[in-house]
Amino acid sequence: MGFLFVALGGAVGAMGRYAISLIPCKTTFPTLTFITNIAGALLIGFIVGVADKRNDISPNTVLFLKTGVCGGFTTFSTFSLETFNLFQNKDYITGGIYAALSVVCCIFGIFCGKKLAMLVRA
Repeated sequence: MGFLFVALGGAVGAMGRYAISLIPCKTTFPTLTFITNIAGALLIGFIVGVADKRNDISPNTVLFLKTGVCGGFTTFSTFSLETFNLFQNKDYITGGIYAALSVVCCIFGIFCGKKLAMLVRA
């Protein structure tokens, strides 16, 4: 049954990621993937924070949200490919900045999401 919840959540997450990719944004920096990864980190931090505080959330709901929605929404594989392409094209500065900012900002997103979850009543 867990597979069904992950699959449904993954579809929702993937549709959200696709919707963001439709935003017109013409830059050499992979802005939309960057924003998607930070939003996904914030969201998964919030989900984990709320799930840790509350014991009335079913494991299937957590699977749907965390593994499904967040897994389908975040774009780490795309991030990796874009970083690789920047390096391959000898755009080392942009690639390095993008990789470093993505890691730091996404870890900070987890932190912020968990802090936001503390504001939710148990």
